[in-house]
Amino acid sequence: METYTAMRHFADSWGLLAMALFFLGVVFFIFRPGAKKSAAQAFAIPLNED
Repeated sequence: METYTAMRHFADSWGLLAMALFFLGVVFFIFRPGAKKSAAQAFAIPLNED
């Protein structure tokens, strides 16, 4: 049971911090200034004719 307690403590502290940092990184990546052009290109891929 000691391993479970250690893993639970790790997940409650550092795991939560890691997930929060990952979330903030994704949000920053999506809303960065140069993302609009690449998002528009990705959006138009299904509409392109071969």
